[in-house]
Amino acid sequence: MAVHLKITGVLLVALAFIHMFFPRYFNWRKELMGLSLINRQMMLVHVFFIALTVFLMGLLCLTHTDELISTGLGKAISSGLGIFWVIRLAIQFFGYASELWRGKAFETTVHLVFSLLWVYFSTVFLWVGIVD
Repeated sequence: MAVHLKITGVLLVALAFIHMFFPRYFNWRKELMGLSLINRQMMLVHVFFIALTVFLMGLLCLTHTDELISTGLGKAISSGLGIFWVIRLAIQFFGYASELWRGKAFETTVHLVFSLLWVYFSTVFLWVGIVD
């Protein structure tokens, strides 16, 4: 299972860095102009902290693999992270309208790839937390 935690760590760090491109890719400078200043800034601050949290999850997996697998605290943390990613997986299907991706080749591919990624993260963390 250690190798899967390492893979998860690398993927999480990469995912965190992908967040840097969100404002430009989603054209937030224009799209968010209709929001009040506080709402615009909250959006950017929240994305920063999501990216930071995902980065730190990845760093934890890369630097404390053995502890996550072999200690009670590590298993509790892994279980919590597993629950986090299961909820994120559910949001993938119930938090976003299917019209955002259905019938669009690129968006459908992205939706499926990230759905599989959330399944992988959920499985790895829950496996470590509950089974291993």
